[in-house]
Amino acid sequence: MLKVLHIYKTYYPDTFGGIEQVIYQLSEAGYKNGIKSTVFSLSKQRNVDSMILGNHVVYYARTSFEIASTPFSIYAIEKFKELAKSADIIHYHFPYPYMDLLHFICGVKKPTVVSYHSDIVKQKTALKIYQPLMHSFLNSVDRIIASSPNYVKTSSILQRYIDKVTVIPYGLDRSSYPVPSEEKLRYWKAIFKDEFFLFVGAFRYYKGLHILLEAAKNNDFNVVIVGSGDAENELKSLAQKLELKNVHFVGAVSDEDKSALLTLCYCVVFPSHLRSEAFGISLAEGAMYGKPLISAEIGTGTSFINIHNETGIVVERNNPQALQDAMFKLISEPELAKHYGSNAYQRYLDFFTAEHMIEKYSAVYHELMSEAEL
Repeated sequence: MLKVLHIYKTYYPDTFGGIEQVIYQLSEAGYKNGIKSTVFSLSKQRNVDSMILGNHVVYYARTSFEIASTPFSIYAIEKFKELAKSADIIHYHFPYPYMDLLHFICGVKKPTVVSYHSDIVKQKTALKIYQPLMHSFLNSVDRIIASSPNYVKTSSILQRYIDKVTVIPYGLDRSSYPVPSEEKLRYWKAIFKDEFFLFVGAFRYYKGLHILLEAAKNNDFNVVIVGSGDAENELKSLAQKLELKNVHFVGAVSDEDKSALLTLCYCVVFPSHLRSEAFGISLAEGAMYGKPLISAEIGTGTSFINIHNETGIVVERNNPQALQDAMFKLISEPELAKHYGSNAYQRYLDFFTAEHMIEKYSAVYHELMSEAEL
């Protein structure tokens, strides 16, 4: 089997973000396609060797310290060097500045792939310091993978390296999502008797949840918010201040509960308003469950998943009124919502399955292996 080593700053079961989901889907789908994946990451809790997760193996180095949301580990150097020796392909997940350092410190000579998940948007001061290392790293790798043509067009960094950029959308394997039991479905139906809009995701600064709360006021449609994060208390305070009786925070839920809510919801709403949201895994999940989608135009992959007036509605970013209007339109036109949901599911089948993703990544891996042998 082709051996691929993935590296990113965090991974399951410590964290459950979109990049972790992509690595997991790549690793599991890869196993079915003759690719043996190992994931190397950092952990605040412990050093871990050979933890089995599904059909792949995870190694953790304990975090020594953290600067500007970037974990560093003195234990990672030797561990990464050893893991890289036995890998055929090193697959980096950007952005993670310490990963760039490890690449050079350990003198990696294997074929290299970078999944370019996002520009660095928020930490502008840190970016100025990091830029020389970042450009040295991106110059040195063999291939850069972006998740949508939209993001390539709007990223000045990707434009600089356009000759080595390939677009491969993220993909999801529906069979990796649990089928909710009838009991679980009844449980959530009893809580939310009426149709509801669903948000799923971490409570991060770029998710636009404050916009969703503003859009939810002065109406009676239900909004269910799944997830947690640093902004949770702030968002709940805002909901209280706005006197929102129709907004329900259900916290971080199990995979089965999430599947149940995706099954039952009327529409998936995704109000992210900043470019830090490079793709939108939750939108792809909504499409996978055949739901109409609402998102904002931010020049990234969100508008590659959700096509305006085809799979749902794309609104102006940071505009609560536009978001509310879109929600009213779909709730008042159920046949249109059903049509969008059907189109969204077909778009998932055409572009966003794990099979499509791993097929294209596998082609890149084998192409790089062939080039390395010349």
